[in-house]
Amino acid sequence: MALPKIFHNLLSIEDALQLIEHTVDLKPIGKEEVDLVNSLGRVLSEEVFAPIDSPPFDRSEMDGYAVSASDISGAEDDKPIALKVVGFSEVGKMPIKEIHRNECMRIATGAPLPKGADSVVMVEYTKETGENVYIYHSIVHGENIAQAGSDYVLGDLFLRKGITLSSREIASLSALGFDKVSVYKKPKVGVFSSGNEIVPQGKNLIPGKIYDANGPAICSMISECGGESYFLGILPDTYDRMLDAVIAALGKYDMVLTSGSTSAGRGDVMYEVFDSVGKPGIIIHGLKIKPGKPTIVAVAEGKLLFGLPGFPVSAMMIFTMIVKPVLTRIGGYIGISEKTIPAKMPFKISVGKGKRSLIPVSIIGNGSSYVAYPTPGSSGSVSTLNYSDGFIDIPENIEFLEENEDVKVKLFSDQFTVPDLNIIGSHCPAVELILSLSPTRYTSKIVNLGSLAGWNAIKRKEADIAGTHLLDEGTLQYNLAFLNKFNLKELAVLVKGYKREQGIITLKANPRKICSIEDLLSPEVRIINRNKGSGTRTFLDYMLKAIAKKRKEDFHAMVKRINGYNYEAKTHSAIALAVFQGRADAGIGLRYYAEKYGLGFTALTEEEYDFVILKERLNKPGIEDFIKCLRSKEFQALLPRRFEGYNVTESTGKIMN
Repeated sequence: MALPKIFHNLLSIEDALQLIEHTVDLKPIGKEEVDLVNSLGRVLSEEVFAPIDSPPFDRSEMDGYAVSASDISGAEDDKPIALKVVGFSEVGKMPIKEIHRNECMRIATGAPLPKGADSVVMVEYTKETGENVYIYHSIVHGENIAQAGSDYVLGDLFLRKGITLSSREIASLSALGFDKVSVYKKPKVGVFSSGNEIVPQGKNLIPGKIYDANGPAICSMISECGGESYFLGILPDTYDRMLDAVIAALGKYDMVLTSGSTSAGRGDVMYEVFDSVGKPGIIIHGLKIKPGKPTIVAVAEGKLLFGLPGFPVSAMMIFTMIVKPVLTRIGGYIGISEKTIPAKMPFKISVGKGKRSLIPVSIIGNGSSYVAYPTPGSSGSVSTLNYSDGFIDIPENIEFLEENEDVKVKLFSDQFTVPDLNIIGSHCPAVELILSLSPTRYTSKIVNLGSLAGWNAIKRKEADIAGTHLLDEGTLQYNLAFLNKFNLKELAVLVKGYKREQGIITLKANPRKICSIEDLLSPEVRIINRNKGSGTRTFLDYMLKAIAKKRKEDFHAMVKRINGYNYEAKTHSAIALAVFQGRADAGIGLRYYAEKYGLGFTALTEEEYDFVILKERLNKPGIEDFIKCLRSKEFQALLPRRFEGYNVTESTGKIMN
């Protein structure tokens, strides 16, 4: 009979987890490909890139008429504008005809937009008579259409590895044509209960015996963590029987978990079994915690064995504290959340207008509270599915949600987790490269709303990091001056990032001979512009103001003559795609996307893309890691190789204020 075991070296939970991590490589055990319909709750094992542009063409979001918005400017109920109807664009077919000035085309919801059209007027505001239709309502450029590539562009990162697939990611993957997906294998865990006093459910309970509560409970907890549990029965407190069973289980499963027989009594021999099954043997026997002190952790030939206390509540608490974080790491999981979350609105938005509204939102964590950012995109957008954590149900009698108003978010999935880092601001694909280099794999939420939105999110303390490339027209410097302009000098710092070559994107042959900003003023040239609040839009307006001053013209009058000035895109990739597809002759964007699509590029400037960070969060582990990766030699070597036109500088990673 074994002598009593005395616990000489008790570890804290944190030290125990650190020791486990130093002893065993806590990485996923492998990958497998599964059918998309069977992928719910699985963890992506590879980055997923968009295999197509989404949407693949400009399409209508309404039944109505495809028009050029400038043709119906000023249309009102008592002053309708007549357009000639030249055809019908139906779902599933690309229109052969194109529309010209003062023409339009009937169009169905989801149908491709004909060439020459930039908007759709709803059928409710029209009346067709003969070959003409009368328009009773003016619209703006881009209204009621989903722009080609506005969700994703071919080759863009779509989902990062490590994401737990919920119904919304599966819907997004389906919308892009995936039928299979690569996921991490589920760890297989062999589970034993032990003790001479334990009997299985269904047996008659005789004096001195108790039913096994640990086996079913622990198996369920393993499943909740994404593992596959295999209950292998109840072991008696006999060394030889225990040893044979545990050795057999190690040969079949990725991990072995037992409960009971771990304490210091003469009949508690699990520590001897664990120390006999392989090297290095026991690494932990005893924790600085009550209940849960008699916990055992061993390693045999690279596989972990956990011996949990026999009392059910103690066993479940130790499982949560020790086993769960290890098991989820091995399974590739990041975490689990609740079903509804109270949050606040970041800014005032218009909703409802007499109708009950469902507003998809992306949830940003801010300490103990949450902010619900309305997700850009329409109800048919893949990106809305991908970036939305849930939605707000707005009654029909509400017209506005005010800034800081309390709302309740209904989650799409129980798998929602509060990210370690909230990144709000200007879109840049290199941010993903920085995050990918983190050895800790901090979870992150990226909301691409433009540089100005990022600065405002920092001011409200909703963002941990804001990406920015704003040009100050007074100093002709990027970003730093805005610390004063946003009254953030005492609250935030600017961490220098990298330079991005920006210029005019055209077709490779450049048939319009567009070589300068001034060439965009030609009536024969149609451009596509960036959205208001973006750094690129600010840069273009600065250049146009200089031209207007040189010509002694009014800036606002001059830009009204630019064909496509109000035709906006939210990302650099959408600019390049519009030129590639012939919807625009030119646009201002990054060399990286011009090269990606084999387009022409005329360099204009090297803009500076930097990061604004609150001073109080500089010591936050995720932010420290982000800055460390930004400064790393690996990032500085990879950046120009991965992204044409990108370059680090001597100041990359330097903190400015």
